[in-house]
Amino acid sequence: MATSSSAFARTLTLARLRDGDVTFRLLRSDNAPLIVGILGAHLGGEERRLPASDLYERVDADLDQLRGHGFRLPQTGQAYCTDWRSAGYLIRRASEEARGETFELSAGALAAIRTLESLTEHRPTVTESRLANIASQLGQLALDTDPDATRRLDQLHAQRDLITQAIERINAGDELDLLDTPRALERVQDILAQARELPSDFARVRAEFEKLNRLLRERVIESEASGREVLDEVFRGVDLIAESDAGRSFAAFSALILDPALGAAFDDDVDRILDRGFADRLTAEQRRFLRRFILTLKSHSAEIHSVMTGFARGLRRYVQSQEFQRDRVMRGLLREALAGAIPAAARIKPYHETSLNLELPSVSVASVGAIRLFNPVEFDASAPIQINEASWVDLPTLRELARDTEIDFDELVGHANDVLAERGACTVAEVLERHPASQGVASIVGLLALAASQGVLTGEADTVRWVGTDAVARSAEIPGYRFSGRVTA
Repeated sequence: MATSSSAFARTLTLARLRDGDVTFRLLRSDNAPLIVGILGAHLGGEERRLPASDLYERVDADLDQLRGHGFRLPQTGQAYCTDWRSAGYLIRRASEEARGETFELSAGALAAIRTLESLTEHRPTVTESRLANIASQLGQLALDTDPDATRRLDQLHAQRDLITQAIERINAGDELDLLDTPRALERVQDILAQARELPSDFARVRAEFEKLNRLLRERVIESEASGREVLDEVFRGVDLIAESDAGRSFAAFSALILDPALGAAFDDDVDRILDRGFADRLTAEQRRFLRRFILTLKSHSAEIHSVMTGFARGLRRYVQSQEFQRDRVMRGLLREALAGAIPAAARIKPYHETSLNLELPSVSVASVGAIRLFNPVEFDASAPIQINEASWVDLPTLRELARDTEIDFDELVGHANDVLAERGACTVAEVLERHPASQGVASIVGLLALAASQGVLTGEADTVRWVGTDAVARSAEIPGYRFSGRVTA
């Protein structure tokens, strides 16, 4: 029965995680390979935060490459990043260095990425170094918590004897008991695996502080005793963020990281390890990770300290400026409105017309993405203005310019009427035989326009000839038209 109850409790817990936990949600997502592959490459390494525009460009480049290999990815990089932020995989923050926003992975997304990466690395889960590390920590814990002085002395004497024996063997010139390459690499891989979990821990710590900050503000707004206790402590100058369990735990961790002796010893150990022969089988990324490990931890630690300080100052300012009083009033009004809406919902439908008029703002509401910045370069008139001197133009020159751009219908009407005076009726081809096309094909087009409006279609084809502006003789067949009366322009 106990086993059944345990299975029931675990099943209910996992069922709640399935929908509420970011890690669980990402792992069961249909696009999990895409999300982990792209976000892990750009935000899961040494670079933990990127400007939004840079991330959009990188994701777009990845999507183009994946589409070329058969992946169906209909959205843009910005659209996918928006979806991933809504799902809790990405966290969007205002940039402190420049205008704009930045993206970083959430703690849940980091945990999911590390889980899937552990599957692809094919690293043995049961190793000698891991067992030795657990045994060492367990033995140290038993020693540090043992209240019996006799047992503690016995254990310390045993450790001293082992150290003394090792020193005597070295002084006697005995061969050193060195780890072989496979076992040394195994230990390095275990160290790297544990070290890579720390960024996820930092993300969880920051998320915990953000949750604590919201909780404290909610308690301030509430009128119960807990809210009054928070107010009293803030007015007394107590830093509730730093004094919390998470704050004290992080302060101890940060003090250890900032210890100069620890940093110097760590750097020295890394240098000596990377000088060993087995270190040649490490990748460049792994070597760089080890060398920058302490600096990375210090950078993350400083960031968390800044977050803690900002939350503490914000909470103190929120209380001392009496802003929480306005929030309390607003909270009360909202509760009253909700209390009145519940019974009204049974009688009044949401689409019921009311007598209230709501004046909308004159400024149209649109997406920020639709706003375009003003670029003065687009309106730059830096090119010098060219001034042309006026010249004398006579009437024949102007007529020649007009003939180059327009059909001279007056000339064509005169030619057609001249032939009509002799013959009484004529076709377009007969007009051109008597008066060649002075404007080339433009004269042909002009005569056809006059014939279409003032002539009669004969039903036969006529052949016309002309000489173009390039001095090349040409001919074409046109519909036959006959003029039988005087032509006017």
